[in-house]
Amino acid sequence: MQVEKAGIFKGPVDCLLKTVKNEGVLGLYKGMASPLVGIAAVNSLLFWAYSYGKSLQTGSPNITPTMGQIALAGAGAGVVNSVLASPVELLKVRLQVQYNAAARGAEVFRGPVPLARHLVQQFGARGIAWGFWATVAREIPAYAAFYSGFEFAKRRFADLLTDGDASKLSPLPLMLSGSLGGVSYWVACYPLDVIKSRVQNGSAPPRRMGYIAETARNIMAEQGVKGFFRGFSPSVIRSIPAAGVTFATYELVMRALNNNLM
Repeated sequence: MQVEKAGIFKGPVDCLLKTVKNEGVLGLYKGMASPLVGIAAVNSLLFWAYSYGKSLQTGSPNITPTMGQIALAGAGAGVVNSVLASPVELLKVRLQVQYNAAARGAEVFRGPVPLARHLVQQFGARGIAWGFWATVAREIPAYAAFYSGFEFAKRRFADLLTDGDASKLSPLPLMLSGSLGGVSYWVACYPLDVIKSRVQNGSAPPRRMGYIAETARNIMAEQGVKGFFRGFSPSVIRSIPAAGVTFATYELVMRALNNNLM
């Protein structure tokens, strides 16, 4: 919905129904292979960078960082994460927008590898780095809010349930805290995500700096402010279980590893 012109879909439900009607149920899973293959590497790099960013500021993993330090570590992790996230997102976006492509006579790519090969052949290295700086611009506020939202909720739950000891929290409050982190992510960055998706779905990689502002102006001229929030609801709803499971799994795995090392 982010990159389709206004009028094609009336909303999330209309998008769902038209996609199933024209492309079948499998049309709902277009572009899944790219994040599915890359998610392990992306999340590993992200959480490592976040942990490293915290330790740089506190000097020790045993010192509890302030919320400001959490936000700064998250923003830094977002920058580092862009190296992997940008090409993964590029392939996902371009695969997902092949709406009814076969019926229109357009070339259809069956997966991320053929698409990546095509982009490199056509544009060289720029074909894979397409939209990198737009991704960086999104990731900085996104992950500052992502980790801050989680940490804020986790500390509140710890105060209420375990006398301030977050290491004793059960999976449920960890999942709820993670869900708040996921919602915070999208609230902080969604207009920038729309811009990034529009850039990466363009006809060619941008050649000059300033393309982020230029794309924002184009969206505003075409659709007004609401253009920056197309597809917002599905993204937020999806993030609630996804981020909840991600953070709960991370916290429990780290807790188990620390207990085994002690």
